[in-house]
Amino acid sequence: MPKPRVLVVFGGASPEHGVSCLTASGVLAAIDPARYEVALVGIARDGRWVLADEAEVRAYRARPAGLPGVDASRPAVPGGLPEVDGSGPPALLYRDGATAVVGRLDGAAIRDRVTVDVALALLHGPFGEDGTIQGLFEMLGLRYVGAGVLASAACMDKITMNRVLQAAGLPVGAFVGLESTDWETDREGCLARCGGLGYPVFVKPARGGSSLGIRRVDEASGLAGAIEEARRFDPKVIVEQGVTDMREVECGVLIDRRNGGPVTSVPGEIQVRAAGRFYDFDLKYFADGAVDLVVPAPLEPAVVAEIQRLAAAACQALDIEGLARVDTFVTGDGVLISEVNTMPGFTPTSLFPLMWQASGVDYPALVGRLLDEALTRPLGLR
Repeated sequence: MPKPRVLVVFGGASPEHGVSCLTASGVLAAIDPARYEVALVGIARDGRWVLADEAEVRAYRARPAGLPGVDASRPAVPGGLPEVDGSGPPALLYRDGATAVVGRLDGAAIRDRVTVDVALALLHGPFGEDGTIQGLFEMLGLRYVGAGVLASAACMDKITMNRVLQAAGLPVGAFVGLESTDWETDREGCLARCGGLGYPVFVKPARGGSSLGIRRVDEASGLAGAIEEARRFDPKVIVEQGVTDMREVECGVLIDRRNGGPVTSVPGEIQVRAAGRFYDFDLKYFADGAVDLVVPAPLEPAVVAEIQRLAAAACQALDIEGLARVDTFVTGDGVLISEVNTMPGFTPTSLFPLMWQASGVDYPALVGRLLDEALTRPLGLR
């Protein structure tokens, strides 16, 4: 029998382009060549789809130079990370009868066509993790790893995510959501609503990730500037009440709805050693010893159980399939859900695979498990 072919899609138009490239490099190395064929498609920053070179993708690495310059003509994009070379052979993904096909576009002809059986979209942030490419896969009749259209979109938008979790009776922190036109039409009203949370607050792009565009604000004078910075990444902004004296703990979840529902990993804790810093982009990818990822997290069994319960419940409330990472704040009063990420960082040193490794599922087995689950998923409405 022919081996299933995995379509790995990475890069994308979001500010997390470089992080996606790093994820692709790690995942590619973990896909078992004895079980799967692989086709690689990179999406350049300008949206062009190109066939990617396997050796080049395997060699992607983070470089700590050039952090992070700001180009006023577009959202700030961190340097030091690999990028998809948009000058490569143009790629075309289309449906041929009941089969999804990827090939090289050569004028009016399509060359080097191969069928693909399952897609693995390693796209972080908008235009990939937010349900857009999942909708394309659904229309192509192509099975794929991870959450569906609605769950992907809901989790990408932190305002919507919090509202869904609140409706399900799950604990989230106090927040204010600023919709796209709020800031333009009623700036003073926005400042008043956000200031009512009390300081400190954290100002974030509503549909961002990797801690890009996030600022901690300790007094009213810094609020407007932080909102403007967040809006460089997304016109929708969420302002969250700062949770002080807490521990930042994450939990991995695997969801196979046809075989028992959510399974949770041991939690992992992020410990920032740099005084006065939070876990921002630089510390995530260029920490140089300033951050410890402690797996398993040193917590009382009852606290571990509560984190795992909330992680599983959040995935069920948001109707997530495949995988998720649920971020929590552990305080003296209990556990709050901070964020639910449907395509977490997936390099071998990212917290999601490290938590599963500590739970008995190593990196290659984790990738294989996700592909196997996606291949058995029915097509169409489910």
